[in-house]
Amino acid sequence: MTFEDLGLGSELLQALAEAGYTTPTPIQAQAIPVVLMGRDVLGCAQTGTGKTASFTLPMIEILAAGRAKARMPRSLILAPTRELAAQVADNFDKYGKYHKLNKALIIGGESMSDQVALLDRGVDVLIATPGRLLDMFERGRILLNDVKVLVIDEADRMLDMGFIPDVERIVGLLPKIRQTLFFSATLGPEIRRLADAFLMNPKEITTSPGTSTATTVVQAMAVVEEIDKRETLRHLIRIEEVKNAFIFCNRKRDVDVLYRSLKKHGFDVVQLHGDMAQSARSETLDKFKKNEARLMVCSDVAARGIDISAVSHVFNFDVPIHAEDYIHRIGRTGRAGMAGHAFTIATPDDGRFVAAIEKLIGNPIPRIEVEGVPALELDMSARKGRGGRSGGKPERGGDKSERGPKPERAERRPRKPRDESVETAKVEVVALDAPQPELADPPRREPRPARVREERPHEERPREERSRDDRGGRGRGREDRGGRRRGRIDELGIGEMLHPDGVIGFGDHPPDFIFVTVPLPAKSPARDKADADSDESEA
Repeated sequence: MTFEDLGLGSELLQALAEAGYTTPTPIQAQAIPVVLMGRDVLGCAQTGTGKTASFTLPMIEILAAGRAKARMPRSLILAPTRELAAQVADNFDKYGKYHKLNKALIIGGESMSDQVALLDRGVDVLIATPGRLLDMFERGRILLNDVKVLVIDEADRMLDMGFIPDVERIVGLLPKIRQTLFFSATLGPEIRRLADAFLMNPKEITTSPGTSTATTVVQAMAVVEEIDKRETLRHLIRIEEVKNAFIFCNRKRDVDVLYRSLKKHGFDVVQLHGDMAQSARSETLDKFKKNEARLMVCSDVAARGIDISAVSHVFNFDVPIHAEDYIHRIGRTGRAGMAGHAFTIATPDDGRFVAAIEKLIGNPIPRIEVEGVPALELDMSARKGRGGRSGGKPERGGDKSERGPKPERAERRPRKPRDESVETAKVEVVALDAPQPELADPPRREPRPARVREERPHEERPREERSRDDRGGRGRGREDRGGRRRGRIDELGIGEMLHPDGVIGFGDHPPDFIFVTVPLPAKSPARDKADADSDESEA
């Protein structure tokens, strides 16, 4: 089958011939006719099989008739990374060179004013990352109610990077009547849920299982200690005929450390990760594509959208945490039917991750030994942290014998012997209902004489008193509050507190909460007679 059999126009066929493409790949042969029919497509194919051309070619043919309006693109392509979006834009330039179609690339790290100027002129194809597109929409720089074709590329990577909420919001801004093309390297349950929400009666096209690797890639694995990983990598680069290679790390900081190490040993190497500025990332890609640098140390996110067909080797310096990432990594080599090599450097603690990868691809990865580096075996029971380091904490519920001996506790200091000569104070508890000893009558308190304030003329009185009295009824002093209560207090002569006569406290004016009411003991007949005699003598 050729591209002429797919129903493409003469302008597209001429551009493909000049690019050197004569035979479509399986995903292109099945997807292009369906897209030209106007149906929704759910496409799944492994990395490097030409998914980008399977939707760019029919889109150019569909958009050839029509004219774009200012700030209202006719089609929208969402990509997870800047590099992948730039790669799609390059494909439109290459395939649509004989069509008068305007495109705009809306990505972060670039001048927003230049991108707004492109949108104001009107674009037929808008290629964007979700974050920058939503930023443009919130600023009122773009309208999405005229989009006829929507393409969601690398949907599984969108899911891994956390872009799905943004994608759902963008889809909610689009017209209900549209054509949607959904492409992914894998089709997990979450991807299918999104496809059911975005697509309407789609045609599912799966050219190869999303969990298989290309047959043109030769795979191998070396299991060494963590400290020997860099030496192993340098040895593999020297003995292999490496034309150019990707070196993958799990963490961005490990990318920088490994880059400086290889640079120190004289390798022509560049680095690529998400924390770099867009200008530096573009410069790095240009050097690598022009073969000015033979090696590129990168992370999964940064290298996902790089389409270089002549990559000879891929080195996994770290075993990927997710098994699907292994397929995407080694898919960078062996593209377009060319032979490639993929080497993975693992440590014994990577046993569980390697087992998950081998279960996913359905084949064991051959083991190799590196000269000068002792070969080890994988530990399938070890747990490892996300960054490629050993976790350090034993798994709960595991064998206690593997945890090692417990540290000895520090000896306790001996207690001092108690001095028997010191007597312990005894506290005697008396019940409330027990008979109380006779208490003497408390002395009766004489009422306090009333204070008489000398009246002075208004001018001679202190300023504080004048201001207080002149206020009238507002803000009366503490002594003036509660007239009736104040009279009762002055009558008893005990300040501001009212207490029964049988209350015993501490001091002249103790607070209420420490008072205890104790019933007074009954007087004996002898004491009553003595009190009566005393009263008679006083009379």
